[in-house]
Amino acid sequence: MRSDVRLLYAARAVRGFGDGFAIIILPAYLTAIGFDSARIGYVAAASLLGTALLTLAVGFIAPRHDLRNLLLGGAVLMACTGAAFPLSEHIAVIALVAFVGTINPSTGDLGVLVPLEHAMLAHGVPDEARTHAFARYSLIGTFAMAAGALAAALPDFVTRAGIGELGAFRLMFGLYAILGLVSAALYRRLPHVRMDETRASAPLGPSRGVVYKLAALFSLDAFAGGFVVQSLLALWLFERFDLSLSAASLFFFWSSVLSAFSYPVAARLARAIGLVNTMVFTHIPSSIFLILAAFSQNLFLTLGLLLLRSALSQMDVPTRTSYVMAVVTPAERTAAASVTAVPRSLASSVSPALTGILLATSFSGMPLVVCGVLKIVYDVALLLSFRHIKPPEEKIAPAP
Repeated sequence: MRSDVRLLYAARAVRGFGDGFAIIILPAYLTAIGFDSARIGYVAAASLLGTALLTLAVGFIAPRHDLRNLLLGGAVLMACTGAAFPLSEHIAVIALVAFVGTINPSTGDLGVLVPLEHAMLAHGVPDEARTHAFARYSLIGTFAMAAGALAAALPDFVTRAGIGELGAFRLMFGLYAILGLVSAALYRRLPHVRMDETRASAPLGPSRGVVYKLAALFSLDAFAGGFVVQSLLALWLFERFDLSLSAASLFFFWSSVLSAFSYPVAARLARAIGLVNTMVFTHIPSSIFLILAAFSQNLFLTLGLLLLRSALSQMDVPTRTSYVMAVVTPAERTAAASVTAVPRSLASSVSPALTGILLATSFSGMPLVVCGVLKIVYDVALLLSFRHIKPPEEKIAPAP
């Protein structure tokens, strides 16, 4: 394995650990300082919208800058985010920090650093190893997020030692800032890569139509997923079942573990039935489990259905990324990663604000139902649109 690939894996692990506890700590912290579900939804929406705009900006400036330096800048922004969040309890300040910062209320596959890492990783592996490389990347990140989810229980233990609840939350944000600095140290060891040396002046060329169609479909998927981003799913469990922070951290740990184990399974399944089929035929059952969880009145049944969903719902993460990298030319990979990521972030920034409102209605499970139905629509559209567009490793070589 190349050293730069190992460094990317290590950085993904560090960021994943931080994301794992931050997405659980954030709604708990906002609740502790007096925010209601609607305002928490607005903060989540601001975070996702800011992620989209920052990723778009990176897409514009990337051809003129060193990829390594862009990654370094993102890591420094992560450190600043952790340091800035506890400085004020005013909604406007917190929304601003969420907008420009890196704490993402989703499960970690969105963010300004993600398309940059995807492009660098795709440059470092051949076609036949690409899906497995992204599966390992996702596996490492998700295991790290699982460990981070367990770490989200630390405030409960810290408060027992005599530190106040808000003080415990501020310590966790400080830890997040330190992890940003660790990520910067790892990125600093990466090789210099100037993207304008490896591709044409136009960011997208012959694959423009395919990329735009994928971006539109991924936006629908992200809009649906925004109704059940992990922070708001935690909030739903807190309010519906009075789940403790420690119990929530344990649940999200096992949820992340199941998602992690699904990645190598997805890579093997893709080799047998294809990338698009793997994305669709694992995604639809996961959406059905999510819809059923919305109607469950029993905590253990609800958690069981959500865990079943976790075992299937993320199989499309490495396969989707591998597919995007495969159906474009190597010169277009960085642009394709950004163009497909930005609409996802924009679309997912709208629905959390709606979730905050829906959680306050008589049927608080409505966001789960809306998410599941829209995701099934996305899966059917993806299958109909791309079942005939094969990546290089799935094409049958012509007979000599």
